Amino acid sequence: MRAPRKLCLVMVDSLRTDKLELAVAEGKAPHFAELLARGELTRDCVSAFPSVTPVCCAEIVTGVAADRHWISGMNWYHRVERRYVEYGSSFEATRAFGLFRATYDVVYNMNMGHLSREVDTVFESLADAGHRTACTPFLIYRGRTRHELGLDGLLKKGAAAAGFRHAVYGPEELFYAELFNSRPVPCKPTLARPGTRDEFSACVGRELAADPSSYDFLLFSLPDNDYHAHRFGPGAMVASIAHADRCFGELVGAWGGMDRFLDRHAVILMADHAQTDVTRPIDLGAELGREWRVLQPSSDQPELAELAVSPTARAANLYVLVDEARRAAVHERVRERAAALPATDLVAWLERPGGEPCVREGSGSPLHRDPEVRAVVARGGRELRFRPARAGGKAPADPRGCVWELDGEPAALGLERAGGRVSSERYPDGLGRLWAALTAPHAGDIVLSLEAGWECVDWGGTWHAGGGSHGSLLREDSLVPLVTVGLEPGAVPDREQWRLTDAAALVRAHFGVDEAPRVTASPSDRAGALR
Repeated sequence: MRAPRKLCLVMVDSLRTDKLELAVAEGKAPHFAELLARGELTRDCVSAFPSVTPVCCAEIVTGVAADRHWISGMNWYHRVERRYVEYGSSFEATRAFGLFRATYDVVYNMNMGHLSREVDTVFESLADAGHRTACTPFLIYRGRTRHELGLDGLLKKGAAAAGFRHAVYGPEELFYAELFNSRPVPCKPTLARPGTRDEFSACVGRELAADPSSYDFLLFSLPDNDYHAHRFGPGAMVASIAHADRCFGELVGAWGGMDRFLDRHAVILMADHAQTDVTRPIDLGAELGREWRVLQPSSDQPELAELAVSPTARAANLYVLVDEARRAAVHERVRERAAALPATDLVAWLERPGGEPCVREGSGSPLHRDPEVRAVVARGGRELRFRPARAGGKAPADPRGCVWELDGEPAALGLERAGGRVSSERYPDGLGRLWAALTAPHAGDIVLSLEAGWECVDWGGTWHAGGGSHGSLLREDSLVPLVTVGLEPGAVPDREQWRLTDAAALVRAHFGVDEAPRVTASPSDRAGALR
């Protein structure tokens, strides 16, 4: 059998389709223009929900949504440890939770503890099939190869003193800033220098190109577009797309130019989420703190809190922490209070038969297979209840072919029915994305998505004033480009609607590898309880 070409997945953080096309039209992105000319563009691939980078990266690399990969936001509440997990919403938020604690969560726990062991990443799937994988700095990197901490001298001693002494498991070629490098590279440190990571990826790409056997699959991450758009707004994105294009061009040039690069590589070009302008902040902790005791960062008395509030850009998870006797009443009142805020677009939660809200205890557990649970979404005084239906009945199907039991007002989710189909232009794949977000084990008991123009203030008091943000269920935050070039015959199926989860399937299909989900639940999953 003929070996497939190498595959390079180019991930440009926050890349919007319209801005990509504008950069190409203005001649600012000649390498991306070549990919568009030679490949197939899907303009409206659907992001995750919340549409924030940790959740999206987990979808891209595992091929499953949060109900199975278990990453629920930039910030979420850990029910077992009774603390917030913070993945770096801002430097100020990181400081609020403790610099070492938050960084440890990002570097180690996100991959080694929080990401579900029941699913494989593409790095694990391909390694098991004998293919070499590589990754430039990317949040989700879990693989089969052990990598020791790569710092030297005083930096290594300082890292060890802060608890950064452990090895990690990643692809064969892992480059995670200066912490874990599988081989020496002459690339400038980037861990503490936002806006310099595209150049680091370009440098690593040149080094890998010098050794053609270094990888079969490369995840080439270009995150600086997100940083630039957060600061200056999506209207300024063409300049940062041009920068990403130049850095991708360095990888292409190291292989001898685009023709030679595409002779040796198939390519997927994609984004994790989009960005929209934000002009108004909402401090959910302060708003809800007027009525309840809200858990504060690094609190030494978490048992006294009545609510945990996890802002995640333009969405939020709310956790009800009161005793069982007060739980239903507080849950209802929090929903009412949240829905009345001017920033709130929609409120969603899970309930049992009879309307009893689902409130997890302990670590929680995935609820997507629970036959009694259904989701509720409320917007503008309308409510819709839904859950997946059994195939073969009269329930309507969405554009991805999933069938749903619907009860209430479809307008709450902007749903329109035509024959046996149901879809929403306002909230692409809204049913599927909300269901996965709500039934994930670390989801809030109540989930919010914000109106256009609004952003949550994070726990460091920061928001992207005058810039851009993302996270909501709205189409403006959620639609991204997906470009495929030269994948193996049969690797790209016909789909009415694409999602980030399809990226892993494309990678595996190119190499002829089937998904192989893990079957052993983690101790934190087994410890979950629901009342």
